[in-house]
Amino acid sequence: MPMAPLPDLASLSLAEIAQLAAEQKLPPVERWNPTHCGDSEMRIARDGTWFHQGSPIGREAMVRLFSTILRREPDGGFVLVTPVEKLGIEVEDAPFTAVEMKAEGEGSDTRLAFRLNTGDLVTAGADHALRFAGTPDEPRPYLHVRGGLEALVARSLYYELADRALAGDEDVPGVWSAGFFFPITPA
Repeated sequence: MPMAPLPDLASLSLAEIAQLAAEQKLPPVERWNPTHCGDSEMRIARDGTWFHQGSPIGREAMVRLFSTILRREPDGGFVLVTPVEKLGIEVEDAPFTAVEMKAEGEGSDTRLAFRLNTGDLVTAGADHALRFAGTPDEPRPYLHVRGGLEALVARSLYYELADRALAGDEDVPGVWSAGFFFPITPA
């Protein structure tokens, strides 16, 4: 069954984006606990590219499918998990990359929605916090996606976030989304 094409984020309202995000049906990987079977020979590079046995996975639908069975383990490692199999996967930084952003509203009424490299849609807020790591010279912004999995926010989007933070009137530079304030200061 072919996967549906990704909608154009710019053409959607944030209400439509929220509805699409709520409709995303993910497997219940948190309830699956098979025995660890070995290594998947897969790696997710810092830029979000997925590799298998050293070669990039070129089929976007395969990456999207694998991303739905990705789980973060309590020890901080990452696995691909099904009801009967669990395979380790190397993640260089974050397993996802936020590649597109749409903002609506002003000040504390702002909502920021992100599209990930896997097509997932995530609105920053209580369950999807933005955090800023790194240094002032090399900032690394992240968006919580689900179950301890994060997306590295693309550099171009970081600049958009920084512009929003500098335009705000808060004492600490930061951005609002869904009623939550996220300071842009490396932790």
